[in-house]
Amino acid sequence: MPAPLLRIETTPTLPEAADVVVIGGGVVGVFTAYYLARRGVKVALVEKGLIGAEQSSRNWGWCRQQNRDARELPMATRSLGLWDRLASEIGEDPGFRRCGLLYLSNNESEIDGWARWRDFARTVGVTTHMLSSQEASVRGAATGREWKGGVYSPSDGTADPARAAPVVALGIIKAGGTVHQNCAARGIETEAGQVSAVITETGTIRTKTVVMAGGAWASSFCRQLGIRFPQASVRSSILSVAPGAGDLPDALHTSDVSITRRGDGGYTLAISGRARVDPTPQQFRFAREFLPMFARRWRSLSPGGFHGWSEGHETLAAWKLDALTPMERNRILEPRPDEGQIRETYQRACKLFPAFKQVPIANAWAGYIDSTPDGVPAIGEVEGLRGFILAAGFSGHGFGISPGAGHLIADLILGAPPIVDPAPYRPERLNKSAWGQVADF
Repeated sequence: MPAPLLRIETTPTLPEAADVVVIGGGVVGVFTAYYLARRGVKVALVEKGLIGAEQSSRNWGWCRQQNRDARELPMATRSLGLWDRLASEIGEDPGFRRCGLLYLSNNESEIDGWARWRDFARTVGVTTHMLSSQEASVRGAATGREWKGGVYSPSDGTADPARAAPVVALGIIKAGGTVHQNCAARGIETEAGQVSAVITETGTIRTKTVVMAGGAWASSFCRQLGIRFPQASVRSSILSVAPGAGDLPDALHTSDVSITRRGDGGYTLAISGRARVDPTPQQFRFAREFLPMFARRWRSLSPGGFHGWSEGHETLAAWKLDALTPMERNRILEPRPDEGQIRETYQRACKLFPAFKQVPIANAWAGYIDSTPDGVPAIGEVEGLRGFILAAGFSGHGFGISPGAGHLIADLILGAPPIVDPAPYRPERLNKSAWGQVADF
């Protein structure tokens, strides 16, 4: 079944020209266009399907600083402040709440790791509270278990994946930008090494700046331009249950299962990190770069089927500007949920919270989470093509940090002081070996 999604009406007519064209209507793309439009930039966002219909509506909805990679933490912190202001700026509610995130564990090694992260976080002004066994057991009283320890991050929160990207898209239009659904970008025209136009299925938009925020489709699109972007996706499956389970934590992570309260009072249930690896031509192409990551995660990743091969998002085939592209043949990635994982997730949740036995499964869905080899997104202008900015590879972290990412991209385009240091995200890092040599195409 499709993940829940707020459907919106968008701009029917494509502009002949724009200062910036954003390709991809997920959370990163819409926030980029939003912060450009708010600063008076003539921006057009094109989306091959529906706004927010892929991984942006298929995630947990966590907006966290806790346990972030040091390179992403500044962006996570700034994003929380931007989430705070969003509803009042747009006049629509994206469902963001600073409800706090709770982590519970009986694994001393895991607890020690959280303590080390707490010590690091203090150095950059982030507050997180380590919980003693007694404190963890009190906060996790609804589980009926005793816990050795935990973490509570009070300033973190959640937003509604079904509403966030569509609400921000409405904000783009209110700020003077345009948003176009069911409008796939087939390619880009260039002049003297500079972007000059975007070719879409419904017409051409003249522009000198393009942001590629196409999520799992980004690498295949880049390949059409001769740009090498190492990217691979895994298929993650989660479910939601109907309201009625009682007074449970708003957002809780354990090694067995994680739960998140939804806007309707139901819960999203998931097993952290669990996913299937569906082989694709692109995965074989970048296998050498991703083997270290897959090796580190071998306990949580399992071989999948050839679902991804036929989806088209990780193809190596060449596209034509005057013919249907894979993005038009498959406007919304709707991968098959792993039925075994769905059953196991629900069973684990019912064991941890018996109240879930009283409520039915409302929905189950899957999504492709795109990653880079180092687990950190690629954000910045691509070397060799002026005006082409990459914003992809968010590695399952994109929803929470998307406001900061969008703001940073707008800053880079406008030459404004960046909201965070852009250096850790530069795309060129992904095409250099440990010795600084450029990788083979």
